[in-house]
Amino acid sequence: MITIRTPGGLSLRLRPRAIAVGLTCVALALALSVLAIGSGDYPMSPADVLRALVGRGSPAEEFIVTELRLPRLVTALCVGAALALAGAVFQSLVRNPLGSPDMLGFTQGASTGALIVVVLGGSSMLLASAAVIGGLATGVLVYALAWRRGVHGFRLILVGIGTMAILTGVNGWLLTRAQLMDAARAVLWLTGSLDGRGWVNVVPLLIALAVLVPVVLIGFGPALRLVEMGDDTASALGVRVERVRLVVLAAAVLLVSLAAAAAGPVNFVALTAPHLARRLTRAPGPNLLPSAAVGAVLLVGADQLALRAFPGHQLPVGVVTGVLGGAYLIWLLATERRAGRL
Repeated sequence: MITIRTPGGLSLRLRPRAIAVGLTCVALALALSVLAIGSGDYPMSPADVLRALVGRGSPAEEFIVTELRLPRLVTALCVGAALALAGAVFQSLVRNPLGSPDMLGFTQGASTGALIVVVLGGSSMLLASAAVIGGLATGVLVYALAWRRGVHGFRLILVGIGTMAILTGVNGWLLTRAQLMDAARAVLWLTGSLDGRGWVNVVPLLIALAVLVPVVLIGFGPALRLVEMGDDTASALGVRVERVRLVVLAAAVLLVSLAAAAAGPVNFVALTAPHLARRLTRAPGPNLLPSAAVGAVLLVGADQLALRAFPGHQLPVGVVTGVLGGAYLIWLLATERRAGRL
């Protein structure tokens, strides 16, 4: 561990392995991005892609890169990073490796908001806005129901699971009330898809990441690490536990809601990426930045697999993340059982 002390008396602890994992994931994400942009019906070499990105390609290449392929890629990177960062926050808050927005009802809340718009015949722009509102409303509801002289991890899990069960039933009922074409559109959105994504879909999430990532990482990351040790210990060390919990929970819910608005409720990224980050870094704590980097790599890789796994048949990216995430979870449980920890 490397400790850096600033002239103002602040200290920053850096773990070389965690830094190496984060930088490696960023490099891998960039390499996958160049390959993803260059593949398709109009193939391009990495050199052609880089020239088009800096504005030195042909008009056709620049149009294909900047208007058709780059928005989808940026959406995948941002959604993956946002979901993974939110998942790391949730797992740290509830001190449970299974804590994620998929399990605690926040993803279902975003889906409920979107489905209400589908039933009412609203546009795609209204659907995205309703997903954000639904996710935030669910966050407020879960927090209020879990409050009792503070919000503790166990109560948050129980309330979240109950909310998830209720909203899953509501979402099923809303699908039965929609017109056939609207229901088909809703099912595709509920699966999680990056098809047809443009800059208008990803700009709100980009702005949220630019604002919330520094808040979570720099403003509350050290305090969140202390909260993992227990409320009493964190309070004794001077941490205002409820303030930290409220701010990071609000940030995580907002990231999940905006990610759902951009690409639908993509499953298992928020659960799997923090697990992989912890295994790679072998470091305690929430591992927020490595988790975000791993999440971006996962979703870009899953999207490329969805495009090319079955030639002529493009899968929604949520199908791939669900299969891979479920397989990883089963493998993890089997490994823990063999090690005698289950």
